[in-house]
Amino acid sequence: MTSLVLTLSETLRYRGAIGQWSWVLHRISGLGVVLFLTLHVIDTSWAVFYPELYVDAIAAYQSPIFTLGEFGLVACVIYHALNGLRIAIFDARPKLWKHQARAAVIVLAATAIILIPTFLIMFAHVLNFYNEGRPVMNIVDAVVKQAPFAAGIAVAIIAAVLLSAVSSVIIPARKSQGRGSTVERFWWSFMRVSGLLIVPLVFGHLAMIHLIQGVFDITLAGHTVVGTTLANETGTAVEFVANRWGMLVGGVAVWKLYDFALLALVVIHGFNGLRYVLTDYTSGSRFAKSAAIYLCVIGAVVLLTLGGLALLNTIDSSAIELAQEATRALHGG
Repeated sequence: MTSLVLTLSETLRYRGAIGQWSWVLHRISGLGVVLFLTLHVIDTSWAVFYPELYVDAIAAYQSPIFTLGEFGLVACVIYHALNGLRIAIFDARPKLWKHQARAAVIVLAATAIILIPTFLIMFAHVLNFYNEGRPVMNIVDAVVKQAPFAAGIAVAIIAAVLLSAVSSVIIPARKSQGRGSTVERFWWSFMRVSGLLIVPLVFGHLAMIHLIQGVFDITLAGHTVVGTTLANETGTAVEFVANRWGMLVGGVAVWKLYDFALLALVVIHGFNGLRYVLTDYTSGSRFAKSAAIYLCVIGAVVLLTLGGLALLNTIDSSAIELAQEATRALHGG
């Protein structure tokens, strides 16, 4: 906690120096993306395993509070991606670091330039949704429905603490190898390479799911699912996912492969980034640092397992029927 307080106090004392603020923004945006990633992977898996819950999840995402969150998410993703590219370029060419302040300003400007048309397109989807008078989940219900996620995170934290306690007894303390270790050099390289690979995948996903066919459009009956030639006949989010993952090109489920790559890269990149952040603030305690690492491992394993199993399965007609029934029940139809 001492190092966290020091970070906050020194950031405020920096009097707006761009290097410090870009570092802070990179961490904050990364944490925001990891939080959404956790929710998104779990609730998307529900389209396969619990169609009724997926109907509730999408209804919550279409509520006002999550609409604001969607705008914040897109801003976090774009800034984090562009600033990550800046870091990767300067790490590859250390002589360029003297230009890092100017580059940080360019990243902020580029983020703003990209966000202006992006937000306008997203806002058009929002206006269309409310102008059509479609049912909207109230804010209280939308927040309450996130209770299982909060409970799951709490369980993961408790499990991480218990594992840290057990390991501290079984495994003797060892001198840390620090950032110069082979393992840490691998993760340093992985973060740069994976970041470069993630950018086109994430930007493509944002374009398809937030711009071309936004969150509000995936429950419109009769609309062709983005990236496919299949129409969402029932107007359920479950059929949207089923059509997208069922799209075959030359016998290959291209969007499943796309989402597999996105899942693996983003989850490992995101939770390793979270590890960096948490261990920075727990470095003074072996127990707390170990618990932070276990928490990141648990989070990554759970998301990779759930997401991978969902992608390996198929969504049949019975799941879509359950989604229709849940939609009628949700809106009193």
